[in-house]
Amino acid sequence: MKAAVLQWIRQRFQGRKALTEIERARMLIAAIDRGGIPLNPARVNAIARDLGLEVSRKAPVEETVERIRGCLARHREWEG
Repeated sequence: MKAAVLQWIRQRFQGRKALTEIERARMLIAAIDRGGIPLNPARVNAIARDLGLEVSRKAPVEETVERIRGCLARHREWEG
């Protein structure tokens, strides 16, 4: 039984690559730009922290989203 579960898990995730912090941030911003509302501030903060930003748990989500936008803009400039 245990082997069957492990095989199912491997098949389920085979071929999937983990998203980078930049990809996760871009997906978040794209969703917000389409009219979405970030419902989980902890997730937004986690994305910001993965980008190297220091974020207070008390910071408004809107402020954190703007900081993520700035980070992505700087990343685009750096990419070339």
